[in-house]
Amino acid sequence: MGMSYRRYLSGERIYGCSTCKTHLAAIHSMISRAFNGQHGRAYLFDTVVNITEGEPCERAMTTGHHTVRDIYCCKCGSTLGWKYDKAYEQSQKYKEGKFILERRLLVDVQ
Repeated sequence: MGMSYRRYLSGERIYGCSTCKTHLAAIHSMISRAFNGQHGRAYLFDTVVNITEGEPCERAMTTGHHTVRDIYCCKCGSTLGWKYDKAYEQSQKYKEGKFILERRLLVDVQ
């Protein structure tokens, strides 16, 4: 396995890891602020960078049954949220391939 390079984002507002400030997502890729995570408020993003993904697992959530993967900062390994792999209810299909980042675990880096 070769070296991995972190991506640096530019734009109006950049969210980063609260532990090490590694860039994660830009405000323009945010889909919704109306989500809840394990630690309170959370945001749904279309695109997130500089993460590693855990193994898929089945979870029963308030919006139904989903297959998700926990996501971690690629630099410090902090847990950041999760990625939706599969939604079993038709009304939740829009979440597939999208990312939840928990607000408490984020910091504005720009």
